[in-house]
Amino acid sequence: MLPIPHGGKLVNRFLDEKSRDNIISELPSLKKIELSKELAFEVENISTGLFSPLQGFMGEEEVESVVENMRLPDDTPWTIPIVFDYDDTLGVGERIAFTYQGEPFAVFDIEEKFTFDRERMAQKVFGTIDTSHPGVKEVLGLKEYLYGGKIFTFKKLPDPNEKFALTPKETRVLFESKGWKRVVAFQTRNVPHLGHEYVQKTALTFVDGIFINPVIGKKKKGDFKDEVILEAYRALIDNYYLKDTAVLGIWNTRMRYAGPREAIFHAIVRKNYGCTHFIVGRDHAGVGNFYPPYAAQEIFDHFPDLGITPVFFREFFYCKKCGTITNSRVCPHPDEDRVNFSGTKIRNMLISGEDPSPQYMRPEVVQVIRKFSNPFVD
Repeated sequence: MLPIPHGGKLVNRFLDEKSRDNIISELPSLKKIELSKELAFEVENISTGLFSPLQGFMGEEEVESVVENMRLPDDTPWTIPIVFDYDDTLGVGERIAFTYQGEPFAVFDIEEKFTFDRERMAQKVFGTIDTSHPGVKEVLGLKEYLYGGKIFTFKKLPDPNEKFALTPKETRVLFESKGWKRVVAFQTRNVPHLGHEYVQKTALTFVDGIFINPVIGKKKKGDFKDEVILEAYRALIDNYYLKDTAVLGIWNTRMRYAGPREAIFHAIVRKNYGCTHFIVGRDHAGVGNFYPPYAAQEIFDHFPDLGITPVFFREFFYCKKCGTITNSRVCPHPDEDRVNFSGTKIRNMLISGEDPSPQYMRPEVVQVIRKFSNPFVD
């Protein structure tokens, strides 16, 4: 049975036709604020229910509780502050219109206006205030005021990958139509190598289907571009998965690189999609050397009430003696027989013009990558 949405109910902040017409008639009199792509999709993620039970941007009590306790004030698990920052020109009780690419798509009713200690937020969420951490840099760069309140959305955002941008309502209907009662989610921001495929298919042996859910949005320099990731996964699924065992759907958001806290956040979102299980590997949502390799797995011990089952994988590799991909729990052979799946090594091979061998990556995936003159984020 698919899980109940986080907090008990799937949020929907999209207006019905009558309410939409009323809001649209107000637009000429409202102050308009142009949002970045990342923040616009934050609004849409709230509106589709991906961030259930949130109905808008967090107020002061919610931010404080999440930062300090990794829970909402009612004790619902939540680990990442979802905030809207702006200057001093907005007031409590004001309704503003959010625009993206010059077009209004939602309104925001301001219920709270407050300041917050950004260094404390960064330290608690990321475990550091080192500005070389991209998440820390973002939090320390927030504007002076945070604003909390509900969102009302009347228009979907333009999306070149729209056919893959499934909402939680859509994925739940899709999983049920396939007869899937146990669904495992796989989070990724990379093209697939054979290690990823091994993890996915191992998890597939005890569930009905897998939801491969790449993060599409702002990433750090050197990550694979969104379109490369999508095409690579389409090639993998088309050529190496049984029919009707895998669904590819994107999540339009940015990576925060919050390590353990982000692993919990990612699990909550996949629970809202309707997944019963969530794969957590080594250094999930990490960056640099800011987190121990398995911190993102250990944090789940603090959330027995999360409502989605984590599936932990430790290190996996190709063993020359075993002649297959395996892991340290079952393979008895020493390090010299093991070929590790290094994302950095694969990137360097691709940059130097060398194609990764079939021990690393399916040839169909390599062919997709080679179609792009530069497959990496600059």
